[in-house]
Amino acid sequence: MMKVFEASYQRFRERLRWRLGSDALATEVLHETWLRIARIDDVGLVQQPEAYLFRMALNVAADQREKDNRKLTASEIEAIRHTMDSALDPERIAEARAELAMLRAALEELTPRRKAILLLARLDNVKHEEIAERFGISPRMVEKELLNALRHCSNRLERKLNRRFSSGPRKGS
Repeated sequence: MMKVFEASYQRFRERLRWRLGSDALATEVLHETWLRIARIDDVGLVQQPEAYLFRMALNVAADQREKDNRKLTASEIEAIRHTMDSALDPERIAEARAELAMLRAALEELTPRRKAILLLARLDNVKHEEIAERFGISPRMVEKELLNALRHCSNRLERKLNRRFSSGPRKGS
């Protein structure tokens, strides 16, 4: 098999260059094909050795393309590095910790019922009706308490209250 491959090398290279669109890729594929042939002990009887070897080279090219498709592009790598850099920025970490401390303090300033309603509605996703039942109040009162709690926290964090999180009657949280 190796003798047939070596004798047909230039023809294979021309055909692969035309199929793959790159002389460098054709050469790389032929090199890998040569390595595969060298690892094969006995192929057995092959009716058309040139066709067999060319098909092997095309399979190597397909494997190479698949492997290359799994790799990240340079722009994807740069985006990940940028994300990691900004996520680990000490200034951002310090700001987030300070904001979390301010939120904790704001929560402690709420009445126990208002705090419980806020935590149940926003962290535990409990429906307003269920919260109302637990506290023996109307669902409308739950909405009012929740809105007041959100306003208090947004004021303490010096943020504008997002109306989407505090608007009218809702079935759930």
